[in-house]
Amino acid sequence: MVEKVKYFIKKIRHHFPQLSPSSNLGEEKVIKKYLKYIKRKDNYCVDIAASDGMTQSNTLFLYKKNWGGLAVEFDSKKFAILSSHYKKFPNVTLMKVKVTPDNVLAILKSSSTPKNFTFLNLDIDSYDYFVLDKLLSDYRPRLICSEINEKIPPPIKFTVKYSPNHYWQGDHFYGQSISQLYKLCRKYKYKLVALHYCNAFLMPQEITGPQNLSPRLAYDDGYRNKVDRKKKFPWNKDMEELQHMPTKKGIDFINNKFSEYQRTYVCR
Repeated sequence: MVEKVKYFIKKIRHHFPQLSPSSNLGEEKVIKKYLKYIKRKDNYCVDIAASDGMTQSNTLFLYKKNWGGLAVEFDSKKFAILSSHYKKFPNVTLMKVKVTPDNVLAILKSSSTPKNFTFLNLDIDSYDYFVLDKLLSDYRPRLICSEINEKIPPPIKFTVKYSPNHYWQGDHFYGQSISQLYKLCRKYKYKLVALHYCNAFLMPQEITGPQNLSPRLAYDDGYRNKVDRKKKFPWNKDMEELQHMPTKKGIDFINNKFSEYQRTYVCR
């Protein structure tokens, strides 16, 4: 339940948006950096779990530049705010739907999303791995920002399994580790170009310029060795032991931590 602190921080920033920029941890700068490497025919982004479209948004600054796109949110209250604010963005299609591996391709198709659209932002706090796996089977976004479970270091491969009834309970049990995400890089010929705290950035291998990082190098640079990470992620204190454990002991630690979620995740 420690991560409920994260939820309340989001609530505070929602009611007092002047306290923070639209992105949470300065992701805008990272996105701008890698967009420079892309030769774009159009400017189109997809935001899966767009929340209210304003608080901690990685896509708002693009929509303000008249980008087209798709913003998806399932929560009724957040979607109402999203709809209200995004009336000024006629090029953005809004959908209120719970995204799953079973419907993600239909959602993109129904919104006429280009096959090689420019930017994907994915943050559903659950079975992100399986949604992204399905999406990449038919689409090839030029830049991807995908949240990881930043507490789980390489080489541990962790992911929440897909279940239609799964919802994030506000604790540490969500998402995928960076090593699990890297499996999709290999499968679909993407490269891992950066980790920015809890957000991993991927690009197709055919885009030249950015280096393909190993999960360990990206993790050390983008999270483990960040001097301010404990300040920015105080709720991770009870998982800090993982950073210093041998892999097998780390897996045992995770299995014990998530004992109430038996058979609903993969950890190897």
